[in-house]
Parts: sequence; C-alpha cells; structure tokens
Amino acid sequence: MLLKLPYGEGGVLKAKISDENLAGIVGPHEVHGSAEEIEKALCGPFGRSLDSFLKGAEDVVFLVNDGTRPTPTAKVLDALSEQMDLEQARYLIATGAHRAPTEGELNFIFGDHLEALRERIVVHDARRSPCVHLGVSKNGTDMEVNEIAVNANRLIIITSVEPHYFAGYTGGRKSFLPGVASFRTIEQNHKLAMRPEAQTLALEGNPVHEDMMDALSVVRKEVFSIQVVLDRHQRIYKAAAGDLHKAFHSAVSWANEVFSIAIRKRYDAVISVAPYPMDVDLYQSQKAIDNAKWALKEGGTLILVSKCREGLGDEVFVEQLCLSSDKRKVLEALHEEYRLGFHKAAKVAEVMCHADIWAVTALDPEVLRRMGILPFRTLQEAVDELLRQKPKAEVLVLLDGSVTVPKVQDDE
Repeated sequence: MLLKLPYGEGGVLKAKISDENLAGIVGPHEVHGSAEEIEKALCGPFGRSLDSFLKGAEDVVFLVNDGTRPTPTAKVLDALSEQMDLEQARYLIATGAHRAPTEGELNFIFGDHLEALRERIVVHDARRSPCVHLGVSKNGTDMEVNEIAVNANRLIIITSVEPHYFAGYTGGRKSFLPGVASFRTIEQNHKLAMRPEAQTLALEGNPVHEDMMDALSVVRKEVFSIQVVLDRHQRIYKAAAGDLHKAFHSAVSWANEVFSIAIRKRYDAVISVAPYPMDVDLYQSQKAIDNAKWALKEGGTLILVSKCREGLGDEVFVEQLCLSSDKRKVLEALHEEYRLGFHKAAKVAEVMCHADIWAVTALDPEVLRRMGILPFRTLQEAVDELLRQKPKAEVLVLLDGSVTVPKVQDDE
C-alpha cells in the first residue's frame, strides 16, 4: 500500500508498506456538522443569551486562541458580527507561554475582520503583561491573570475543545489559565503535569484541570463562551455557547465522539502525524508522541511525522532530554527541580523508557540524536528501516496524532 501522510502546510509524505505489515490507518471519526452549528449555538445558549449578556456592557473583552490552535475564530466572529458591533470590543490573544502570533497567524485567527480590529487586539505576554494576583489554588499555584481579562466588564471566550495530553481537554477554562496567566502561574500549573493523574481525557482528579477551575472560581465573573469541536478535516462539527462550564462539558462529549478511537490491541510500531498547524515545532508536536503511546507495545517503535516548521520550540525541553541516554536518569533529574518545559521532556522520557522514538522532520538530525530520537530524511527510509529490524512488525498509522487518542478496548 502507498501511504500518503500530511506534512507541513499542504505537503504530503509518501511511503510504500506491505498490506501484511499495515495494521490500519486510524484518525478522528468521520462525523458531519456544518458552519451553521455556530449560529445554532448562539440561538440556543446555556443560560443567558448573548444580547442579555451584553446589556449594559462597558468593556467587552474577547479571549481568543493563538495560531497554534485550529480554532475557527474568524468563523465565530462572522456569526457574532450579526449580533453585536465587534469594533466595540477588545481582543486578548491567549498565548499562554507561546510567542506572539505572526502576521499569517493573525490572518488565520481574525480572517476578514483583522484590519477592522487590528488596533483593538492585545497579545498576552506571560512574562511582561500586567497581571492580577487572585490567590492560591488548592494545589498551591499562585493564580496571576492578565489584568485586562480580570477587569473586563464582560468576558467572551472563543475556543475549541479536543483532547489534551495533561489537561484532559483543551477549551473552556484553559483560555483563562494558562491562556492569559503569568509565566510564574503557568510554570506552577504545568508542574502538576508531572503527576500521573494528569492525563488525556481525564478531568476528575486531574490537578492541572483543578487549577484552571480554581482560577475561574476566584474571578467570580460571568463568562459567555463559544466552544467549537472540529471534525477530522478541521471543519466545524458542533458548537456550544453560553455558560462556560455547561458549554465545555457538552463540547467534551462531542470531542470524545470525534477523537477517542477504539483499537483492538497495542502494536509493534505506530506512525503518529502532527499535522499543520500543530507541527509548528517539536515542543508542540510532542502531543502526537504522547497520544501514540496508548497504542504502542512495550519495546515498540514510535515514528513521529512532523515538519516542525519553526524548529525545536523550547531549549529547556531539548536540554533535559540531552542530559543522558538513560531516560530514567533524565526523569529523576526532572523531578528534582521544575522549570517550564520539563513536563514535556518528562512525558517524552517516559515513552523512551518503554519504546524507541524515531522522527521524520525538518530538524537538525544531530540535535535529535542527542535527544535520543533517531532521525530520518524521508518516511520511506523510516518504514524500510523498521521492517528491516522487525520484518513482521504490525504498524498502526495514527492520523492527526496531536488530538487522536487511541484506546484499547480491553483497557476499558
């Protein structure tokens, strides 16, 4: 069979593999929605209508995702423009600890509204933006959030919901923390990702999720949200609007319908794709590694396919994985003193303790080798080497590995 896997923006990688070795190609379920889902959500929100929510508003602030998320913010703004004057609001881009959006990403986020709204856009900077201390969460996190969001008279969140490897799911509360939190808060929150309870699809007992909920509860502000679930083609499947928590939980159930994939067993090898825009760098592409581990046998081989368009993404993350070829020693060191990025290194190191990680990327091969990742120039070379070492290997291909979560049915 000829594999054709997405690579970068509009690119494709190809590789031949025998039908005997190819166990299957899985990805998000095929579901059907429409762009009208946003209008339907706005017409039937949880709680107050948007019109009622905005009555008497003096300072309306939107929290919108940055360019590393596939959220169809521009389409949501299209629908909202029929119900309100978008130029009377401000737009705070929830970057978390990420860099500021590029011009191309701003176009992706705001679409045709960019020029009209440009002067009303503020990019959150976790290290420099003035933040308000809201108290300490039950897990010990100092909750510091951008003062624009805290002081807003009306707060509207536009986000998308899909599985997240340590917060359980993206969306909802995540736009607030880490979206517009201080670097110190993000670092303390993400340290909780080192705990075993911080896993994909998990909310109850997940300390990262609990921190996010604590931050929102302290603000004591009513929030109007529009939360979208995308399908496998990054088209709109469902949308929920209104009360943040009720809309979020509806979106979580829809996200499971799309992204939680039942598989029969674990496999000798998994090829996991981080597609555009989740392929921005290795730091973000790590999510495709973490999801793939659920389908991989002990001692298996995980092949990451990601262009990593902007490089590695985080030097701290890279430095930690380069500390030792013995990833158990890396894990011990990571738990001694936490810095932001250590949680990513820990998640990768955990996989490396049980499996080999190979990668087809545009990154420097020598850097990958120092991290313990075997680099390949082409997908075909990686497949050929795998089958040279393991001629009878059963290979599962995980499309959209950044958000697809395979679950072995017997593990239920």
